Amino acid sequence: MAPRDFVFAHLADAHVGAWPRDPAVRAALRESVLRALRTVAERSAEFLLISGDLFHTPVPDPDEVAPIAAALRDLAARGIRVYVIFGSHDYVAHRTSWLDVLAETGLFVRVAPEAVRAGDQAWQLPYLVDEPTGAVIAGVSGRSHGLDREYYRSMDSTAYVRTPGFHIFMFHAAVQEYLPPGLQAHIRGVARTDLPPGADYYAGGHIHLSYLGQGPTGGLLVNPGAVFGTSLTDLAQGASGRSHRGLVMVSVRSGIPTAEFVDTMRPGTVDVFDVDLSGKSSEEARVAVREEVRAHSAPGVLLFPRLTGVSDTTRTAELGLPDSSSDATARGVASVHWDMTELLGGVPGVTPVPESETQIEDQALETLGTLAPLPLPGLTPEEAMRRVRELVRELGLPRGDGEAVEDYRTGRISAGLRVLGLPPRGGEAGRS
Repeated sequence: MAPRDFVFAHLADAHVGAWPRDPAVRAALRESVLRALRTVAERSAEFLLISGDLFHTPVPDPDEVAPIAAALRDLAARGIRVYVIFGSHDYVAHRTSWLDVLAETGLFVRVAPEAVRAGDQAWQLPYLVDEPTGAVIAGVSGRSHGLDREYYRSMDSTAYVRTPGFHIFMFHAAVQEYLPPGLQAHIRGVARTDLPPGADYYAGGHIHLSYLGQGPTGGLLVNPGAVFGTSLTDLAQGASGRSHRGLVMVSVRSGIPTAEFVDTMRPGTVDVFDVDLSGKSSEEARVAVREEVRAHSAPGVLLFPRLTGVSDTTRTAELGLPDSSSDATARGVASVHWDMTELLGGVPGVTPVPESETQIEDQALETLGTLAPLPLPGLTPEEAMRRVRELVRELGLPRGDGEAVEDYRTGRISAGLRVLGLPPRGGEAGRS
């Protein structure tokens, strides 16, 4: 028997706590996420799916967590259930994250309790049933750099598929068939056929670009896109209309889902614009920058000017960027972020600055991949690079608030040994 008609919400990649160096952008991101959570209640959703990366780090600043926890508490008080999986930024091996803490308080249910699975061992896909609607919900938590693909390939979803009800599968991974052409060479995604067959709705995350497609045997496959964004690229995609910035509301009628993208970023929050410096002298370039910024200045707006072209000067100090920023601030602008990627890209010997820590990490690993084969005996070059990527992620985790230095050191050593397939050091098993 088909489940009754109902409405649910789906969001991913909130990344609360991102933009750590700019309080104004960080606050705008947080408000956009809170608007999305309020929309869940306003649109009378029965439950909410969060497909990973609710927070930007496993252990964010408590000041960032508190308003989100309050919003989730309000949903719970209204009887709205919340189901969550880990994303690649939420994941933390052998250590408690804020998602674990919030789950223990009962604010939401973790759909995929298996934060880590080893190797390619066969495993049964666990699932739960949302009793009021009869929805059957399962999921796989995300890992960085596509390290979760092996989990999909060794998954047995037979029991999940055979359970009667409206089937939802949550995941936090790129789907190769739905990657934009420019990203296919840089992101290792899962194939659509890696997803379990038979689901009615595939609730995606990880790629900060919204899309709507089909699962391996039908069903709706949806990625909401980032709620706000963590890079200039994200913000430009949203400003141009190429991606949504918010969440998805899903109406299920006679077992058939229909998705509606709902933008929750406040209009006028972000202004991304180009300043063309092609063929301009130092003075002309400085004037062009100042005038364009003034033309876009408005109270409370976040300005993201993109400097394009190559002027006859390569000294960015001559462009008067600090003065233009100060002038914009005096006019009420909340923040100014300069993007000189294209400008510096035309200057010989100058490497554009990556937009995020993830891009910095990827550039380093790409450079490493061009060197001599990695010294990991018994592993193929692909597997060796996969383990190095995971090792970088594990060793780069920051020390948590209140975590003892020795506990942090022990945890990182144990995580590194586990990634490399080595036994724990004597006396350290179980301590991390």
